[in-house]
Amino acid sequence: MKKISVGVVGLGNRGSALLPTIIFTGDAEVVAVCDLYSDRVEAAEKLVREKGGNTPLCYENYRDLIADERVEAVFVATAWESHVEIALACMKAGKAVGLEVGGAYSVEDCWSLVHAYEETGTPFMLLENCCYDDFELQTTALVRAGKLGEIVHCHGAYSHDLRDEVAGGNINRHYRLRNYLSRNCENYPTHELGPIAKILNINRGNRFVSMVSVASKSAGIRDFSLTDKNPDPSIVGKSFNQGDIVSTIITCAGGETITLTLDTTLPKYYSREFTVRGTKGLCAAECEMISIEGDCDTHKYWENMKNRDKYTDYIHKVWKEITQEQREAGHGGMDYIQFKEWFAALREGRDMPIDVYDAAAWMSVTALSEMSVSAKGAVQYFPDFTGGKWLLRQPRDVMEMPNPELKQ
Repeated sequence: MKKISVGVVGLGNRGSALLPTIIFTGDAEVVAVCDLYSDRVEAAEKLVREKGGNTPLCYENYRDLIADERVEAVFVATAWESHVEIALACMKAGKAVGLEVGGAYSVEDCWSLVHAYEETGTPFMLLENCCYDDFELQTTALVRAGKLGEIVHCHGAYSHDLRDEVAGGNINRHYRLRNYLSRNCENYPTHELGPIAKILNINRGNRFVSMVSVASKSAGIRDFSLTDKNPDPSIVGKSFNQGDIVSTIITCAGGETITLTLDTTLPKYYSREFTVRGTKGLCAAECEMISIEGDCDTHKYWENMKNRDKYTDYIHKVWKEITQEQREAGHGGMDYIQFKEWFAALREGRDMPIDVYDAAAWMSVTALSEMSVSAKGAVQYFPDFTGGKWLLRQPRDVMEMPNPELKQ
């Protein structure tokens, strides 16, 4: 099997962490690396030599990497502000794109991705790893089999205490600091929204219609900056624009509602709060609950906690067969599965599991939320990035059903 020649642009925390994952898949060879900071490039070159057995070319300017004839596909893991710019340059150069997640800065940015893809046909995938997590895939299988009945409402969150990361932005050269100082929005929606959008067949028989967002006051980072945990004296007492809690409600053409919560600057455990509610039951990742009428007493909380093993037929085979080494290749195995799927789609010439229309719809939440928050929760309307094709496009999950015979 010929390996795909990959260039990696952006070697900060995420990009450098995923270099070993890309190599470990066995499907790709990292032939080029790029970052504005030379120390990151040097570290990446060393890592590729040690783990991949080849010496990649090193670049400071992403355009030079894109122009490298050896590069067939580009993994973009730069700061949020440059995601769209680099993805556009890749598509126009005919280099397949794997785009790390993040929200858009404008609706126009989302349209530019769609237009570039439609004009060039260059493969594009949004690399939303949470779509490949085991509970999300199991829930999708239960939904497709009709076990939850008609889906009515879904909820998700990005609940992750990032105070130290944000406060240390000047030291660790992280883009979140400048964003949290200047913006106020649902800035990271796709971890929780991606799996939900796939379950609700967004852009494939259904679409997002409208949304509202409101933000709480901003106090978390300011208070954190006054403690001895703050690594950067220059931000002591600074005012941050980003609200501590941002709440978003989305309505869908199919009548479903979605609630999202951004919660990254107050003390709390990590959770995505992935929840799917249907007329026959629910799935809730936070307590690993699958509660379905007829199978249990749905009124009882404790008896339904951590009972997903009752539905092993709906656990995806990739999670039944995953090895410990594969689990350790990023976020418990999600990253490994995601890259395997991206490379397989590229190699086989098939449609991307998370395509440009998914990316535009999911990323636009950030831009629309910023407008809604600034207008005190005013309703914002989603563009139809498919140009009406959502009515014709067939539903498609990121992976096949674990057992096709279980389909409704």
